[in-house]
Amino acid sequence: MTRPIGATIAAAAMIMATPACGQESDPLAPLDRTETGSASAQGGSFRSYMNYVAQKARSEGVSQRTIDAVIPSLSPNQRVIELDRSQPGGGPGSGIPPYEPYRRRHVTNDIVQRGKAEYRQHYDTLVRIQRETGVDPFMILAIYGKETSYGRITGNFDLPQSLATLAWEGRRRDLFESEFIASLKLMDKGYTRQHLKGSWAGAAGKTQFMPTNILTLAADGDGDGFADIWNSEPDAFASIANYLKQAGWKPGIHWGAAVRVPASLNREAVKSNLVPPRCERVFARHSRFLTVAEWKSLGVRFEGRTLPDDVLATLIEPDGRNATAYLTTQNYRPILDYNCSNFYAITNGLVADAIAR
Repeated sequence: MTRPIGATIAAAAMIMATPACGQESDPLAPLDRTETGSASAQGGSFRSYMNYVAQKARSEGVSQRTIDAVIPSLSPNQRVIELDRSQPGGGPGSGIPPYEPYRRRHVTNDIVQRGKAEYRQHYDTLVRIQRETGVDPFMILAIYGKETSYGRITGNFDLPQSLATLAWEGRRRDLFESEFIASLKLMDKGYTRQHLKGSWAGAAGKTQFMPTNILTLAADGDGDGFADIWNSEPDAFASIANYLKQAGWKPGIHWGAAVRVPASLNREAVKSNLVPPRCERVFARHSRFLTVAEWKSLGVRFEGRTLPDDVLATLIEPDGRNATAYLTTQNYRPILDYNCSNFYAITNGLVADAIAR
């Protein structure tokens, strides 16, 4: 799932929700359970809140025609509220399960072979998109497979209703209110209510973009003049590539590689002192950037694929010491922007590598 660039996809899916494809929540990215209080606890009715949102949408340029077509028909979806409140927590005492069991469940022969079939089927399109954006086609396919099982499972919740419900509930009101208004703007741009289907948390289409991402990042990959991430695989590929490019993807740099770390490594000496603007617990597991040559001088050894000596990389040890670790480059960060989860990003890297073999 993605979130707005600078903030990334499926904000709900990335920050808090399990994607429609059944992606497991990442123990390295636990849900922030800070509650802002529900609308009902604040005494506001759904209808009065919708009246307020209608005024705000109008002030942001949404047409009265769209407002009249959508808002009067909405009512809270209790299933959405139940799903939101059942999301896993993750306080300071939360344990972090190992990555390896997760890897075995998600880096599978099935997902890899289906990715290879997609690559063969859409080779010309993917190569063209790589030429235009610089984004690795195998990473595009890995994300596509992870998000929606290659377009098979995209969600069937009505996005305006789900987003209005989540905004009214109030736990993440600012986020979902803006996404709801963005869904109305999509209708003004020609998307129909039938288009606007997705996960309960608002992530939509084959890419699982939130509405704000669809507005700014959905791309036309098949040349018909319309970016349809629900029905067009070329549009989905182009949109994922555009997302990663805008998030900082650089051509020709591999995402990372598996390594072994010597027992002698002084982890305090390579600890990062940066304070990330978001996803602090995810980035806290990363070292500072060193060149691959510097990592080699510290005794770090690649398990298979290597990276050039002059590439900058951070070290992450998802299973702790004496286990497979990963050196990750700057192109790991756009994957985290798509979904701020180390489990998610490493898995997509490994699946992309396997599809490419």
